[in-house]
Order: sequence, then C-alpha cells, then structure tokens
Amino acid sequence: MAVDPRRQTSLHCLYYWAEQNPGKTYLTQPYPDGSVEDITWKQAADQVSRMAAHLRSLGLPKGSNIAILGKNSAHWILSDLAIWAAGHVSVPLYPTLNGESAAYILEHSEAKLLFLGKLDGTADGWNDIKGRLPADLPIISLPMSPRNDTPKWLDVIAEYEPATPELPDPDALATIAYTSGSTGRPKGVMHSFRAMMSVADGLQQMFTATSGDRMLSYLPLAHVAERAAVETQSLYFGFHVYFANTLETFQQDLQRARPTLFFSVPRLWMKFYLGVNAKLPPKKQRLLFSIPLVRSMVKKKVLRQLGLDHCRAALTGAAPLSEEIITWYRSLGLELLEVYGMTENFGYSHASRPGQARIGYVGVTNPGVEHRIGEGGELQVRSPGMMLGYYRNEEKTREDVTDDGFLKTGDMGEINSDGYLTITGRVKDLFKTSKGKYVVPVPIENRFNHPSVEVVCVAGANQPQPCLMLLLSEDIREALATGMERDELEQELEDELKAVNQSCEAHEKIAFVVVVKEPWSVENGMLTPTMKIKRNVIEDVYSRRMDQWFEQNKKVIWEF
Repeated sequence: MAVDPRRQTSLHCLYYWAEQNPGKTYLTQPYPDGSVEDITWKQAADQVSRMAAHLRSLGLPKGSNIAILGKNSAHWILSDLAIWAAGHVSVPLYPTLNGESAAYILEHSEAKLLFLGKLDGTADGWNDIKGRLPADLPIISLPMSPRNDTPKWLDVIAEYEPATPELPDPDALATIAYTSGSTGRPKGVMHSFRAMMSVADGLQQMFTATSGDRMLSYLPLAHVAERAAVETQSLYFGFHVYFANTLETFQQDLQRARPTLFFSVPRLWMKFYLGVNAKLPPKKQRLLFSIPLVRSMVKKKVLRQLGLDHCRAALTGAAPLSEEIITWYRSLGLELLEVYGMTENFGYSHASRPGQARIGYVGVTNPGVEHRIGEGGELQVRSPGMMLGYYRNEEKTREDVTDDGFLKTGDMGEINSDGYLTITGRVKDLFKTSKGKYVVPVPIENRFNHPSVEVVCVAGANQPQPCLMLLLSEDIREALATGMERDELEQELEDELKAVNQSCEAHEKIAFVVVVKEPWSVENGMLTPTMKIKRNVIEDVYSRRMDQWFEQNKKVIWEF
C-alpha cells in the first residue's frame, strides 16, 4: 500500500509510513504518573485499523458524524484516523467548552458516538459538560478519560482484528470543525480531505520538512491551526510528534521534544519572553549581548533553557505579535515567521518565508492562494483549503463566500505593492466613541509594549475616548501581591501610554490604562482556545465600571 502520501489523504499517509518506517516512533505520550509511551507508525496503524473494525461493527450509516472531546493526546489523533478508516466524519470539540456549547455541538452535528479523552474537571469544562451529554450517546474512553464506566480504547482494540481501512476519496467530507468563536453559536465548518492536505502540500513548497523533524502538540487539536500544523503535517512528512502533559510539566515536555519545528501563539511567545526577563533582566541581557565573546554563549543558553535550541522554523499565528517581541527572538537567532489563516480555509492562507519576513506583515499568499481587499477594507481570500460550507447552514455559507469563491474573512487588511499582507483589525471590532468617531483597536494594542504586560484590550464604545485594559504578567502579579511597590511600574505604564498616544489620531488617544485584577483565561471565557482575547466578553465584564474609571481622571487605574 505504498501510495505517495502527497497525492492522497491523511489516512493514506498513515499506512504509507507504517510500511516505510514501521519501527520509527510516531507519537510520544507522557502520562500523569510520570511514565512515557512511544507509539510507532506500525502500532499506530494497527490500533487505528482495530478501532475502525469496532466502529464498523456498530452498523452506523456510512459518513456518520463522530465526536472527539479531550485535550491533545496520541489517542486523540488515533481516534481521528480511526473515524476516517471506518468511513465516518470526525467532529472535534474544545475541552474548554461549557456544557451548553458542547450540548449544542453534539446535537447540531448529529453525533452518533463520542470519543472521550484526557480532561481536567477544574481547568477544562468537563464538570459542566458531563451532565449535558445525551443519555443515549455511546462513549468510548481514550486513555486518561475522566469516565471509567464506558468501553475503553485499549480494551476495545484488543477484541478486534485489524480491518482493511476504507481509504477515502480526497474530495469527501473529512471533518466538521466548529469555530471557537468570540460571539454567537459555533458554526460547523465542513472540510474535505483534499482541503486538509492542501496545507502540507503547500507548505512543503515553502519550508523544508522531513521525517526527521519533531513537533510538540499542545495547542488544542480541535482548532484547525494545530490540526494543520501538527496532525496533518506529521502525517504528510512522517515526523515525530510529542505531547505536553500539563501546564506544570510544559517546560519538561518541551525539553523532551526539543522540537525542530514549533508553532505557537503570541500569548505564549510573550510568556516565554517574560519568563526569560524574570530570570535575566533586560538590562543585563543588553549588557551580555553586547560582549562579543559572551553573547553567542548566552543566547544559546537561553534557547536551550526554553527547549528551542534545535528549532529551525518557528511559526506564530492567531493574533498579532509586537515588533519588540519578534526582534527579541531574532536577536537570539530564532526567526519567528508569522502565518495567517481562518477556520474556513483550514489555516491555509498567508505565511512569511524564511529570510523574507517583514515585521508587521503576516507574509504573502501561500501557493495556490489568491487575495484581494473587498468592500469596507475587508480581506477576501480564495484558497485550496477552502471549506465545503457551514454544516446545516447554507444561508451563512452564501453570506460568507462570494459568487466567485472568495471567503469574506471578517478581517480588515492592507496589501502592499510586494504582495505582503498586514491585518489592521476585525471588521466587527470597530467601535464608535461618543463623539461619533470610529476606533480600530488592534493597531493601538499592538503598539502598547511593556515587559511586564502580558495582554491588552482597547475598549470605550460610546465613551469620550478609548481606554486600555491590561493584564500584568504572572510574575509581576505575584510580586505585587507579596509587597512589591507599584510606584515605579505605574510611572512606566504612564510613560508607555504617552508614547502610544503620540502616534494616535486625536480621537484614538487612550484616556487611561486600567490594570485589571482578574486573570484573562480560556477557562473564564475571556480568551479563545488559541488565546486571542474575546473582546465582547471582556467589554461586557468591565462595561459597568467604565463611567467610574473616567470619573477618576487618572492615567493609571488599579483594580486592586
């Protein structure tokens, strides 16, 4: 069955590598007890084929929708592949969903079965979800599942001989990816196998990846970004995937993987940066980096401690990353390459090329992609990764896709003469002040860069001027809680505010900054699973305090 994986589907790739490199490790899974399991390509294909045999024995209609709920794990990917090998469609659910959203997706997708994986009742939404699962929904528990009263993956596959897989038609429906969404009900985005493979097929023309590469999987696999960057590419190129166990063991997991390719989001790149600054203050960094005989050694040590000393391609996406952070990583010898894409085109849209990246731009179109600026400055993209449409929502499909096949992204953008794209904000993020002037928050947020600030949000609809809410880094919050004086920090934040306002139009100038007390997280609904701010949620939480903040007439307001 040695089929060229580059011309088929992810499932073709699995069986291809099982024949080409049967004894090579594909997936490395750490467990809570400290043990680590390596699963070879041959073992992966064997488990997938056995589970496919079980799924077929259930007599489900061909093309049935089967859900996956759980954190990233080796068996998350194996269950995805088993669903396809049995001739069905996978429906991933975010582990951080609340019960209402999970119940809606299971009902809307008409899921016939659920693979239940690794979950944490406190950090994830399991405590809320478990009471909302349909009573008649069959469940198969993956390793580390919170349920002990359902059939278990390892027990099930032990009962079946491997089935001959149903290798799918590339144009068939493969998955329904429900949007994480910052507003409204999640939409089910339908993708074919061909659309999913377009990502790897296109990226191999821009980056050199081989079966010798390594990646760490930790961003949610329910999101197309991780599914495209890690699952699809690992199957396409045949490389090794490691998984993170917990947030507490993340650094250890990263050290184990020593990834050669690494994909992250701005929030985590910022956390790495702040973590280094906490141990090696910026002033000391600048001093050490200025000494010829020392700087190379120090930079290598910093990358080694981050677990990124073997990394040769580092990608960042989902939200803008400030010039200061990109420049800092470049100074270490790690070029962060910004990428851009949507759930609706399986993340295959734009990317920065090695050695050609321009700060402030998300790169140029990927091979086979076309782009243009439409009405109101909205970016429109036509991509090989284009969705088949929204599941059970033809009206929304017609609304978001033009007659000539371009996706209306909802992002405002500008394309320069060299074809480089910059994202200037979301169409729906625009807000109007009480003076009737429109404010685009994202460019202002991108200019506010202070080493102690983790994330910011510009707001102020119907107020005289916009304001900026900010969350301090965890280290600084802890230091303040244990008695650190805040006078110096307050002055620095005020100075940063002045610097930002110098480049703002009069109606955009920030009236004040608010240092918030409550952390913004995925768990409390203020961040999406890819750690972008949920602007509408944040604005709703703080809207009732806005008038009081303006009345204080201060430049820096502390919520604690």
